[in-house]
Amino acid sequence: MGGMEKKGSHGGRTKGGLITMPFIFANEACEKLAVVGFSANMITYLTQQLHLPLTKAANTITNFSGTASLTPLLGAFISDAYAGRFWTITVASILWQMGMTSLTLSAVLPQLRPPPCKGEHQVCQEADGGQLAILYGSLLLTALGAGGIRPCVVAFGADQFDETDPKEKTKTWNFFNWYYFVMGASILVAVTVLVYIQDNVGWGWGLGIPTTAMFLSIITFVVGYPLYRNLDPVGSPFTRLLQVCVAASKKRNLRMVSDPNLLYENDELDASISAAGKLLHTNELKFLDKAAIVTEEDDIKSSQAPNLWRLNTVHRVEELKSVIRMGPIWASGILLITAYAQQGTFSLQQARTMDRRLINSFQIPPGSMTVFSMSSMLITIALYDRLLIRVARRFTGLDRGITFLQRMWIGFVISIVATLVAGFVEVKRKQAASAYGLVNSPKSTIPISVLWLVPQYSLHGIAEAFMSIGHLEFFYDQAPESMKSTGSALFWTAIAFGNFVSTFLVSLVHKYSAGPDGSNWLPDDNLNKGKLEKFYWLLTLLQVVNLIYYSFCAKFYTFKPIQIRMKEVDTSEEDGIQLTSRV
Repeated sequence: MGGMEKKGSHGGRTKGGLITMPFIFANEACEKLAVVGFSANMITYLTQQLHLPLTKAANTITNFSGTASLTPLLGAFISDAYAGRFWTITVASILWQMGMTSLTLSAVLPQLRPPPCKGEHQVCQEADGGQLAILYGSLLLTALGAGGIRPCVVAFGADQFDETDPKEKTKTWNFFNWYYFVMGASILVAVTVLVYIQDNVGWGWGLGIPTTAMFLSIITFVVGYPLYRNLDPVGSPFTRLLQVCVAASKKRNLRMVSDPNLLYENDELDASISAAGKLLHTNELKFLDKAAIVTEEDDIKSSQAPNLWRLNTVHRVEELKSVIRMGPIWASGILLITAYAQQGTFSLQQARTMDRRLINSFQIPPGSMTVFSMSSMLITIALYDRLLIRVARRFTGLDRGITFLQRMWIGFVISIVATLVAGFVEVKRKQAASAYGLVNSPKSTIPISVLWLVPQYSLHGIAEAFMSIGHLEFFYDQAPESMKSTGSALFWTAIAFGNFVSTFLVSLVHKYSAGPDGSNWLPDDNLNKGKLEKFYWLLTLLQVVNLIYYSFCAKFYTFKPIQIRMKEVDTSEEDGIQLTSRV
């Protein structure tokens, strides 16, 4: 099974399986704990500890978030092409550790940050060049670390279950649910416990705790090495994709062969990139098939491998087709993230103006409202894994209950309901402001409970449990075998683009909804005078259009047909060949 470790040295125990999960989940949990624990409260640290101006602090955060969401493409490339997932995760975790350690030191050592503000007028000294260099260097290290951890942990975890073994295949889909559950639980702890510690105990403890946890998780992860199934890297996937494009371009004037069986195949050449099974020919994107047409110039009779810039196998052509076919489904996930992103901006601003008392003495901080979306997401994942799959299985006959495309569709529908509800809640909030004469008092608390926002937060959490996990499953399942990390990286780039689209959409609406009298849908200083509900309903309309687009893409999507070498129960027999079309 080319390049795959199957047996351990400890009494012939099969590698991988559920026993490896604690080691892998510990790494992911600590990464999420640290990144969310810092970024959720980062604006406070930059403005109150480093005394940066608000716009400079905000730009620092968006630049960091954007970089950390795009570096997974780099990490995935290194993993798939050269280092393998285990070593990529290990080195990335060490980079992450270095970044968090230097951030913690800058929070603890007085000389690494500006002195506290002085006097009644709070005269503040902004962080100097050296102090900012430490900040930016630390953030760059953590962004690079995230780039190696994010795409590889999920793919490495799924690698631990052998898809050619019928008994283990169903566990892969349970893994995606529990991966997301662990991630969500870490975020929940970060936005509650860590943010509280940072605000009330100190930044040294608030950053030191996740830094220490990350250090322990690296040791745990490395200690688990003898237990893991490790798939060896098989060269740059991007080079292979480019070779197919170049070969197809060179042969663009050739006539297509009448029978696809005449196209070039070479199982020995493809052995390292088709260990679990060989991709079969599909009828879409036929112009790419020309890369596999054999001509006299190709000289394939010699014992040497063919010139891959002129001739490619069907498997390699189908790798490129698989990536292209994933594009439209990838794009459909962007708008859901755009809608979800509003929880951290406008929904948070709504919460700030409302009565946040849960009990007489306790007020919920606006930034902790995400507790409701995280809680609903975790409950949905648990119910889905324990109950919904079993019920759906009776009707569909599928081991995983419903296909990932159906799961994503349900998530899209719930997200539409979430933004629709958000618009009506905003109308209710403004009516209360008007009734109590507080329209012109943006800093006054409107006597309407913040719990009115719980439905929209909770619906977004439920939508994410369906859509985002479905998206992740889709990328892992449909990405070519040698590009699993790259498939996971695509999931993170969809999140990055979702945030960028949100920024673009907010800027457009703010610019074009401005009236000559100073009115605006999204005002800078007084939400009570805005038309935030219209923005939410615009998002709802865009998502309805996106749902129609997605339904069309899903209906005509071609699952990669793969010839899988299924393991027989009797291991003395030869591997059987089973033709499957993934659903």
